[in-house]
Amino acid sequence: MRRGLPADAFDGRPHIAIANTASDLTPCNMHLDEVAEHVKRGVWEAGGIPLNLPVVSLGETQVRPTAMLWRNMAAMATEEMLRANPIDGVVLLGGCDKTIPALLMAAASVDLPAVVVPGGPMLTGHFRGAALGCGTDVWKLSEEVRAGNLTQAEFLRSESSMIRSKGHCNTMGTASTMGLLAEVLGMTLPGLAGTPAPDSRLLEGAHATGALAVEMVAVGRRPSTVLTRGSFLNAIVALAALGGSTNAVIHLLAIAGRLGVDLSQDDFDHTGSGVPLLVDLQPAGRHLMEDLYRAGGLHAVLNEVRDLLDPAAITVTGRPLVEALGDAKTYDREVIRSRRQPLQEDAGIAVLYGNLAPDGAVIKPAAASPHLLQHRGPAVVFDSIEDLHARIDDPDLEVIADSVLILRGCGPRGYPGMPEVSNMPLPAKLLAQGVRDMVRICDGRMSGTAYGSVVLHVAPEAAAGGPLGKVRTGDMIILDVPNRRLDIEVSAAELAARDLSHAAATAFARPDRGWQRLYVETVQQANTGADLDFLIGSSGHHVFRESH
Repeated sequence: MRRGLPADAFDGRPHIAIANTASDLTPCNMHLDEVAEHVKRGVWEAGGIPLNLPVVSLGETQVRPTAMLWRNMAAMATEEMLRANPIDGVVLLGGCDKTIPALLMAAASVDLPAVVVPGGPMLTGHFRGAALGCGTDVWKLSEEVRAGNLTQAEFLRSESSMIRSKGHCNTMGTASTMGLLAEVLGMTLPGLAGTPAPDSRLLEGAHATGALAVEMVAVGRRPSTVLTRGSFLNAIVALAALGGSTNAVIHLLAIAGRLGVDLSQDDFDHTGSGVPLLVDLQPAGRHLMEDLYRAGGLHAVLNEVRDLLDPAAITVTGRPLVEALGDAKTYDREVIRSRRQPLQEDAGIAVLYGNLAPDGAVIKPAAASPHLLQHRGPAVVFDSIEDLHARIDDPDLEVIADSVLILRGCGPRGYPGMPEVSNMPLPAKLLAQGVRDMVRICDGRMSGTAYGSVVLHVAPEAAAGGPLGKVRTGDMIILDVPNRRLDIEVSAAELAARDLSHAAATAFARPDRGWQRLYVETVQQANTGADLDFLIGSSGHHVFRESH
């Protein structure tokens, strides 16, 4: 069907889909229709045929119970649409946390020429004269409400001040992290990631990306030629230098899994642990994404760690990533530090093992309290999110500042979808005493905008038979980040003899139909990316057909 296109639209000119996650229900992505129009102009200019392709959109602020429940579904749906439709290449438009990972998973599976346009962060908002970080200051100010230091009305005024433009969270949360890492992976036009959503240069870059997509089809440049092990190791280096979100661990593992690239959870520690934190952004620092862009942006950061990057890893332009950096300079050393004066010497994600996490758990030292990185304390256990909400502010809750808060039943299977609840609120009576951080352990995730001494992604999760399901209130827990340990002071024999908590088991998800049932029955654990087991590995762009 020609749809009004001229006859020469079908004379061999490349047809470029624009996988567009714009939605009024995804505030971070509401502007992507405008971005898509500029991509179209670039495609037309380069001799291609642009075709808008709306795909599943996931917004953290709206979707319940958690957007992560549908990341794999969005990836699978996009994959099938790219494979089923007669297209030659695709431009991927994402912004909010799960959209760029899902689009990259889909593109990796289909392996058509593909390039990302990140939607970009919002501009900085202010409240009472102070800059506000979207997400991070929500957590901080909500604790002040619970502590009685801020009224509910003032809290709502801060919220309206915080979101002053289109775009995703302006902290170094998951959306900012994955937009920047998409470029480090080589999947964006160099220099585009991190451009604020309202900035006209985003539209200029979208236009150029449309033209680049046509070129990529002509030369056959596919994700499998760009996304190599070196690309992923570069992303791990950047993740540490940026102080990026722990969610990147799960997303990068899932993308690599779709390609069959050899990447493990341990690579994040081995490659990233010695990398210094250079970017002073919330939640690990003070500034926001608009400041990073002003200070020199991603390329200035990467130039500081250039010697740690794989020089052979290329971008969608076909040229090495390190070549694209040129002589990028830093214009504000308060925002982007030098290697000689970093915020932290060793800022990468730490992967912990022990009898409480046989398959590993992660912690973000850059966002934790230094004095809690080695800690021993009694467990206070919550069997579900509902149990946490019911008891956390109980004045009779037996908890002290040295206690270790444990929340279980929040892993991929347990909730389901692995919600962002690991950064549990602190007990009200401790907040009133001035306590602002405690060791917290969970088999779920936390928002990339969150902070604190939080151990998360514990694997196996409680719902998969992990030892987290056997912990009892009062058990002594040992966290030792320098030695990468997470243990419970209970003998192996006693731990093996214990039954799974009945209250926890009762709260585990047991969906009987639809996507949730498929998800619970096939989802993998966090340490391998929480993808569905039958979606691992690239399958190419051919259309599956029944044999006759």
